[in-house]
Amino acid sequence: MKHEVIEKNIGLMIILIIVALSFGTLVELVPLIFGKQVREPIAGLKPLPALELEGRDIYIREGCNVCHSQMIRPLRAETERYGHYSVAGESVYNHPFLWGSKRTGPDLARVGKRYSDDWHRAHMYNPRDVVPESNMPGFPWLFENEIDAGRTPLKMAALRKVGVPYTDEDISGASAAVAGKTEIEALIAYLQQLGTLLQSRR
Repeated sequence: MKHEVIEKNIGLMIILIIVALSFGTLVELVPLIFGKQVREPIAGLKPLPALELEGRDIYIREGCNVCHSQMIRPLRAETERYGHYSVAGESVYNHPFLWGSKRTGPDLARVGKRYSDDWHRAHMYNPRDVVPESNMPGFPWLFENEIDAGRTPLKMAALRKVGVPYTDEDISGASAAVAGKTEIEALIAYLQQLGTLLQSRR
């Protein structure tokens, strides 16, 4: 009888559905929030240096994360192709996270050191010069644009406020580290460090 009352009262049914979904969400998420593996960095992980940090911002600005995920799932087909599956401890200093699930292009979680800097330069200038079947656009302006060195320390200071352990020395030396560097140099520096801490465990 109670079951019939619930089924015939749409308002009550909606409330009970929301309660059930909320409870299920809490059961799934709360253990992750307090879990050690999602809060502690993996061995050897350090915050991105100034040039790599600028490269990451360029990567986001140009929409690279829209077509390339940075999340290798623990499935044999993925680990054989890309390498060690992604773990949360690799990304604890990332704001925002770039894991994603969209793969118009290959996953880049372990792309670091797989190709030379020259290969990346050619690929970013005109992708079809190195991958004839690529549908990726070229990014020739990255070769001309210089990084605004005055903004880098401000970015690091802001990230420190949300828990990224940048030191005063990191922040004070940031402008000098990127002064005169082009955006392509920063982007390649970012790509070349992706996933290198876990590549050796493949």
